[in-house]
Amino acid sequence: MMKRREKICFALTLLMAASAFVLSVCVGKYPISPAKIPALLFSADNGGMEQKVLYTLRLPRAMMGMASGFCLGMAGSVYQGVFRNPLASPDVIGVASGANLGAAIAIVLGGGVWSVAGGAFAGSILALGLVLLLVRSTGMRNVAGYVLSGMILSAAARAILMLIKYFADYAHQLQTIEFWTMGSLGGVTAEKLWVALPGMAFGMVGVTLLRRQIAMLALEDDESRSLGVRLHWVRGAALALSTVMVSASVAVTGLISFVGLIAPHCAALLLGKRSFSSGVLGGLLGAILLTLADCLARSLHTSEMPISILTTLIGVPFLIYLMTAERWRRR
Repeated sequence: MMKRREKICFALTLLMAASAFVLSVCVGKYPISPAKIPALLFSADNGGMEQKVLYTLRLPRAMMGMASGFCLGMAGSVYQGVFRNPLASPDVIGVASGANLGAAIAIVLGGGVWSVAGGAFAGSILALGLVLLLVRSTGMRNVAGYVLSGMILSAAARAILMLIKYFADYAHQLQTIEFWTMGSLGGVTAEKLWVALPGMAFGMVGVTLLRRQIAMLALEDDESRSLGVRLHWVRGAALALSTVMVSASVAVTGLISFVGLIAPHCAALLLGKRSFSSGVLGGLLGAILLTLADCLARSLHTSEMPISILTTLIGVPFLIYLMTAERWRRR
């Protein structure tokens, strides 16, 4: 049973998420009044400009922002639980670096948006596969083994990426690579949304089914084993499912910083614990954060800004706050 505090937090967060979704539908160079949305949704007139903007641009973008933010927030919660580290994120095991490298290779080879998305997805999945292979081959099946393997893969991916940037065409390829690494929802269409949703849904359903085993990973390894948890299998499955969620998201949006780090922290602070409930709440907070950042990205300047600029500006002060709060707790 949910406690009263959890119910209040979830109710308020759901209300904020719904408000953020409506705001995302309305905000842009062609503003739409909230009062017109019901009529536009169910109108038989398919030729109106507002209706075209709503169906072709705003709804897919708003839905992608919510889904992507939820996946990043929920995956961040899983990463932090698996590694027992409040600063864990997809960067820990090289998922972000793999996605970045895969997208850069596709851009340099002259691929279109689908090739770039496929390259990013394949790069992140390949990075996870190499991490799991390295962990198995070295026999270091503890948390440190995964972190060290991720650091090795990230360093290798960054080195290859720097080499690609060095030889890339500055006017086109290099600028495209840099813009992709900063993330944007500007290129989202209904077709891309429906391509990304199955991967996101698969990861979320898998994490939900394994929620009890994943929660036990927060315990010490010996305690988890004594409770019958197959550590290596559960850890690998949790990382794989979270990576599928993140990969499906970034394949369409590009890399978006700090959402998967900030949202789980906020959820844990609100609920006073880290659990599956805090993971779901973290997903909702991630959806709100990403959607609001996207609204700002298309409103603050005449040209659309990359989302990671805004999420980083939010994330850095938050990390400073966490460091300061931890210092005062130790006193």
